[in-house]
Amino acid sequence: MAKKESINMIDTFAEFKELKNIDRSTMISVLEESFRNVLSKMFGSDENFSVIINPDKGDCEIWRSRVVVEDGKVKKPNKQISLSEAKKIDEDYEVGEEVDDAIDFLSFGRRAVLTLRQTLVSKILDLQKDSLYTRYSELVGQIVSGEVYQVWKKEILLLDDQGNEMLLPKTEQIPTDFFRKGETVRAVVAKVENNNNNPKIMLSRTSNVFLERLLELEVPEINDGLITIKRIARIPGERAKVAVESYDDRIDPVGACVGIKGSRIHGIVRELRNESIDVIPFTNNISLFISRALSPAKISSIQLDHENKKANVFLKPEEIASAIGKNGLNIKLATKLTGYTVDVFRDGIGVDEEDILLEEFNDEIDNWVIDTLKSIGCDTAKSVLAIPREDLIERTDLEEETIDHVLEVIRAEFEE
Repeated sequence: MAKKESINMIDTFAEFKELKNIDRSTMISVLEESFRNVLSKMFGSDENFSVIINPDKGDCEIWRSRVVVEDGKVKKPNKQISLSEAKKIDEDYEVGEEVDDAIDFLSFGRRAVLTLRQTLVSKILDLQKDSLYTRYSELVGQIVSGEVYQVWKKEILLLDDQGNEMLLPKTEQIPTDFFRKGETVRAVVAKVENNNNNPKIMLSRTSNVFLERLLELEVPEINDGLITIKRIARIPGERAKVAVESYDDRIDPVGACVGIKGSRIHGIVRELRNESIDVIPFTNNISLFISRALSPAKISSIQLDHENKKANVFLKPEEIASAIGKNGLNIKLATKLTGYTVDVFRDGIGVDEEDILLEEFNDEIDNWVIDTLKSIGCDTAKSVLAIPREDLIERTDLEEETIDHVLEVIRAEFEE
């Protein structure tokens, strides 16, 4: 009966091992160490014990080695055995010899078995945490999938296919992301924290790396190394610019990334909640690169300040809105992509001229108001001041308070 209970105990841990994905040799080592810990607690030392784990048979054997001493001189019962007791095992034993006898672990009682189980479970959980931390540390920067298990205000809890927990913070979600329990979510592993041996897997959908990995999945030429992603700039959920370069003159890097009729880029756009993606060819020519980064606007000329990494870009009046983009997204992304602070000017108005483009006031005047003024032909501050207040109200259909605020801001600038 004792043997059957012992086998069942080993089988239980074998099943646990399979669930936790721990390899055979590690499991044997953990079992042996767990038995030795219990033996050490019970007898003060485990050095004279041999623990043999036999996973194929589903059992384990424990042997204790003791030295034969004369009757009445046993001082250390765990390491010594009297001659008369030794002879009960084998008549040939003599004083000074070593006796090896099998120990029935279950005979130590339920407390010993419970301690063994607790020790083993604790060690296996620690191993599992170490394994999880190691595995996901190697996946940092890679895309993983998880099922939404719990949605909270500041983060979402996902489970991978093995039931491991992953966190997608609100700050790492695309603003228009909306997930329900049970949905599958793709994200990139941003980092793995390990405080007090408690791995925390943090994901991101706003990282540039997420877009980079999606492109690698959709564009074989990138995955094969024929096309390289040189730089990425993103405003998650809104717009992104990707600079690519081909090492094979026969391959058009932009065309390969976009695909026929946008077939390759469409899937990525959907994944990123309709984030508009501009793909442009990379070049080391800064002027040309900035010009491409401001696409679809057409540049007339550029003045570069390499020391301060600034670029003054001159365009025809009808191109300025395109260069700046809706809510200033285009120029923001061009600045991120090139590393140069980009300022746009109407062609023919120098940097040192008194007139000022309306975009310069976007910290104090809402962009939609600026767009409305531009729609009636007012691109600069002086062009606004040149129109009577009543005419501005009538032509723009803006509230009187709005027009008065605009005039106040612009006049204050010139008074300074």
